[in-house]
Amino acid sequence: MQTKPIPFLAVRRRAETLMPRLALLLLGTSAILSLLAPPARSQTAIPPVTVTADRTEPAGAMTVPDAEDARTRIEKTAGGVDIVPAEEMRDGRASTVKDVLDYVPGVFAQSKYGQEDSRLSIRGSGLSRSFHLRGTRILRDGVPITDADGAGDTMEIDPLAVDYTEVYKGANALQYGASLLGGAVNFVSPTGRSQPGFLLRQEFGSFDTLRSQFGAGGAIDNFDYYVTPTYSHSSGFRDHTDQDYTRLNGNVGYRFGDGAETRFFLSATNINQKIPNSLTRSQALASPSWTTPQSFTGNTKRNIEAIRGASKTTFLTDSGEISVGFFAASKTLFHPLSSPSFSTVVDNEEINGGGFGRWTGETELAGHRNEMALGINYFTGVNQARSYTNAGGSIGSLTADADQISNTFEIYGENAFYVIPEVALIAGLQGTMAQRELQDKFLSNGNQSFDRGYNSINPKIGTRWDFAPRQQAFVNLSWSAEPPPFSELGTTATTTALEQQEARTLEIGARGRGSDLAWDAAVYRAWLQNELQTIQPASGAAVQQNVDGTIHQGIELGGDWVFGRDLAATGDNAMLRLAYTYSDFYFDGHPTYGNNDIPGAPKHYLRAALRYSHASGWYAGPNVEWVPRGYYVDNANSAKTPAYALLGARAGYDFGNGLTLFVDGRNLLDRTYISNVGTTTTANANSALYNPGDGRAVYFGAELRW
Repeated sequence: MQTKPIPFLAVRRRAETLMPRLALLLLGTSAILSLLAPPARSQTAIPPVTVTADRTEPAGAMTVPDAEDARTRIEKTAGGVDIVPAEEMRDGRASTVKDVLDYVPGVFAQSKYGQEDSRLSIRGSGLSRSFHLRGTRILRDGVPITDADGAGDTMEIDPLAVDYTEVYKGANALQYGASLLGGAVNFVSPTGRSQPGFLLRQEFGSFDTLRSQFGAGGAIDNFDYYVTPTYSHSSGFRDHTDQDYTRLNGNVGYRFGDGAETRFFLSATNINQKIPNSLTRSQALASPSWTTPQSFTGNTKRNIEAIRGASKTTFLTDSGEISVGFFAASKTLFHPLSSPSFSTVVDNEEINGGGFGRWTGETELAGHRNEMALGINYFTGVNQARSYTNAGGSIGSLTADADQISNTFEIYGENAFYVIPEVALIAGLQGTMAQRELQDKFLSNGNQSFDRGYNSINPKIGTRWDFAPRQQAFVNLSWSAEPPPFSELGTTATTTALEQQEARTLEIGARGRGSDLAWDAAVYRAWLQNELQTIQPASGAAVQQNVDGTIHQGIELGGDWVFGRDLAATGDNAMLRLAYTYSDFYFDGHPTYGNNDIPGAPKHYLRAALRYSHASGWYAGPNVEWVPRGYYVDNANSAKTPAYALLGARAGYDFGNGLTLFVDGRNLLDRTYISNVGTTTTANANSALYNPGDGRAVYFGAELRW
């Protein structure tokens, strides 16, 4: 296969131009903040920071901080962030990204079918996508899993192989150099230092579900290791949704004697997933387990083989902490599709890779504490995208063949200047240079090649006020940009040339943690330009086009409240967990759609759970998922999903010797509802956009650690 060399020199020249400007801006920001600050006084000034003397190696892994250290770091963010420890979802079925992120306000995660094809949107990111995701960066241990063009899947994420999950909403993902409307989600692996010992887990239940996990980890002198293979099978709720997933995740770390650690990560995935077609609204509500005959005749499925390797090195210096790393991934996709309107086989071979570097440091500036971070990312990838006619699920004649080449270079920095010990003024800047090049190798219909570049500078300013121990208020104003991935650009030169999606977001919020209450609240408003949306032109099929002027705004409320302690004088307690998201996304004076709602997400989304825990080790409680108003599936606002409320329950017993048992009931009242939709411009009764959610299901599980 012949491909055009990736223009590393051009990227380097752009970087050499941008880096000095960024450094000058950050230095200038620090100088301005120091001039604006009041004179240092003995009762409030921070003593000089002696980094070398005070810095000590953590008891856990340096390259993969433990959950408590990660929470301390993430709560320095002047914006909406969250941490989800694994134990919050391991006491029930844990097979999808929805299981992990269900109780994070601002996040809308819904399964389309099976484990792999989950829809993930944060603050309205990627709503026009009816498959995969965009607008949110997915990472594993700080290393990107999303493709070099910004599109992504959650299929490589095994919830059972996660120690905790970090959620950075919007431009708060500057921690990883991302400047996207949705931000970033980082799934963090267990290590031999955080999870030593052995693990066996078995889940089984409705729809022939079987899920197995083995885990082993430990530390030997300076070495530590962790490895966990998993296997899962299900016949699925809907017809033609049989699935088999085999995954392997592991890492090996070595700690040097001079305050440095290197870790190597490896993951491998094999997915065989049958997929059903979307249905019309009436079909979905009348026969939710049904699929169309074309799903069988075209043997529609999504088979994936992927392998990913990465290395990360973290070391302490006199000026702070440095992390550098590299990654490479290979993925093949065999994807027959068939519906009443089209039939094709997508056959892709993709290679992605890149590197990153980050420095963080803390110094004294004009007698005040000052924290800085600087980093760079480089992602590159080539996807050999081929399409064939669908011959009963096998390859027919070739209809398209192209190399999709992506390059993305990012440089970023952030500075936090503490005017007083409790108040930090924060300024950040991120720059992106992205290239999307298509090399057409199927020339019988003409040469469709194109080469497009997207550059942006995205600043962020804000402040954080630590008004009480472990309680903070924050405000920030940020800019973000999203270059279009190839799924939006299309595969022909005649596709409408797309601009990158840009947003300006104002966010105000607060959070706090106490012995009985942990809470999180945020209000935001984002002004978008050139939002990537599905638009129906005057003639021809619907395509992705830019919409000049949309608004995304919302309210995010979440928390855990232990409202009853020692209720029966036995050390028992009762807890309420709540996550509420209000989403108001709409066109702003569009010539066709006026101020209509942007389709694809509910205005109100509530997840709540009650739980009673007894000192002897057992626990039980109900939970609810509630969408009180249906949401539109088209720009014209002519069709919407029905409202729904789902009742679930969870119970279990911890024997105290490493053995735990659980039972997890989902949709216990067996309600018919729509869990996932595609979007279009104008829907009608024949629009096949709806995917029903699973019916009543009960899962059992056992986990043994020793």
